[in-house]
Amino acid sequence: MKYKDYNVDVCVVGGGMAGLCAALSSSRNGARTLLMQDRAVLGGNASGEIRMHIGGARGKDLRERGIIEEIQLLNFCYNTSLSYSVWDSLLYGLAKKEKNLTLLLNTACYSAEVVNETIVSVTGYQSIAETFHCVKASVMIDCSGDSVLAPLTNAPYMYGRESKNDFDEDVVLTESDKKTMGMSCLLQIRETDHKTVFTPPDWAYDYPTDESMFYKPHNDPLHDNWWWIEYGGEMDCVHDTDLCRDELLKIAYGVWDHMKNHGDHGMDCWELDFIGMLPGKRESRRYVGAYILTRTDVTENRQHHDTVAYAGWPMDDHYPEGFYHPHEGTRYYSTPSPWNIPYRCLYSPTVKNLMFAGRNISVTHAALSSSRVMATCSILGQAAGTAAALAVRHHVLPCDVNVSELQQILLEDDCYLPGIPRHPSPINAMVRCDAPKLLCATDRGEQSLTKLPLGKPFTLTLSKATSVKRLRMVLDSDLNRTYLNMPYHYPLKQTSYRMPECLLRSVLVEFTDADGMIHRQKYTDNHQRLVYYPVNACITSLSITPLETWGADSFTLYSLDLQA
Repeated sequence: MKYKDYNVDVCVVGGGMAGLCAALSSSRNGARTLLMQDRAVLGGNASGEIRMHIGGARGKDLRERGIIEEIQLLNFCYNTSLSYSVWDSLLYGLAKKEKNLTLLLNTACYSAEVVNETIVSVTGYQSIAETFHCVKASVMIDCSGDSVLAPLTNAPYMYGRESKNDFDEDVVLTESDKKTMGMSCLLQIRETDHKTVFTPPDWAYDYPTDESMFYKPHNDPLHDNWWWIEYGGEMDCVHDTDLCRDELLKIAYGVWDHMKNHGDHGMDCWELDFIGMLPGKRESRRYVGAYILTRTDVTENRQHHDTVAYAGWPMDDHYPEGFYHPHEGTRYYSTPSPWNIPYRCLYSPTVKNLMFAGRNISVTHAALSSSRVMATCSILGQAAGTAAALAVRHHVLPCDVNVSELQQILLEDDCYLPGIPRHPSPINAMVRCDAPKLLCATDRGEQSLTKLPLGKPFTLTLSKATSVKRLRMVLDSDLNRTYLNMPYHYPLKQTSYRMPECLLRSVLVEFTDADGMIHRQKYTDNHQRLVYYPVNACITSLSITPLETWGADSFTLYSLDLQA
């Protein structure tokens, strides 16, 4: 066996979307970061191993931004074939190119050393390399979903469903239990130009009738990702994962046999393209943080001074019986959208340097049914990673991070925090232009958009020569687009997954320096919403000339900042 040691600032355990966003934000904010992931790919439930699309808050202009929007736009630009292998490689490439980030794949965290209520190190085993990796870090962030560090560090956690008396919640249970939402092995299908046949394996279940399939909704298979192929909520969603997978595979193959061979479901020319061998989990252990967020917090949309993220998916509480429940399989309860998530839900009050992000944050079962979706988990990860970097920078514990500073960094990095305004650059107060609302640091909402014609310069004039480091622009990436990061299924012709046509593709940036010299630079092939263009000069004016979008005949943007 081989042993390797690492000394870093921040260690992230778990490489799902929350863990990836946590690691990226930590490293980009200056912390030496290590990401330990027990699988060969990143993305968790969104990865090519499981293939769940990324969902988030409902409502106008509420698409999650920041790193998760960066990732999805990157995918639209470079993964035009909608390949999950390319998607996996894209996530891998993002992690590998960060100079402050060390990536350990196929490495399962199995032990932790704790001294004086502080995690000194964690150790993972990389089976394919027969190597033990010991990681020492100032801050540990558990994004494993299963809260793997909880039993290893004796950090308090919750499991199962709370009763109405536990947290004074409006829930149906009069006694708490150890049941959870189950897990799913998803399937994907691909359309062909000819009739296909399917013969199920002899170990698959047989569902000759709708009744035998418990009347699960399958009449619109092209708009269904088969989420209701679910099992395990009445078992141990950590230790019984393999047993649940075995049952889910029998169900999944039986469901596709039903679609192909029992009744007319319009599937004659469709074939089975993928069945996941790794179940996607909805719920297991949840940490007890400095604040436990409840259903009442959600329904009353309680405001928190330390808001660092938000949610807006409806409370989507799946029955523990999953596929074997006699009805559809879930109960939906309306929620405000957005509702706020405080920073206090992301760190442990007992293990001093332990943070967490994703579906394992400090929430009750009822609140989790809304906060567990992956776009929400991604912005939670970005918040946790940024906070961890701040804790390292200022030599403080996570509980002592300056929340106002954290919020402004998240806003600068294009996250949305309901009720928390971004501070515009001080230089903006010295600028005159024909659209002053562009200088107000408002980065969402149609009322905040400014439309500019292509090919015509838009000029910012300063009241005096001022040293400017860069131009920051927040562009329109169509926050209300309805298509997902990856498809449910693969029809012969796929047209809905594309770069937003309104997004700026190329621009000419010109500025006049204090000596009257004009500097010009053309930038092409932009595919991001948040962009920075270098200036690094003392200037009297700056103009942008939008040259090309990804398809629209005019250019729209939210804000401009000249930054020192």
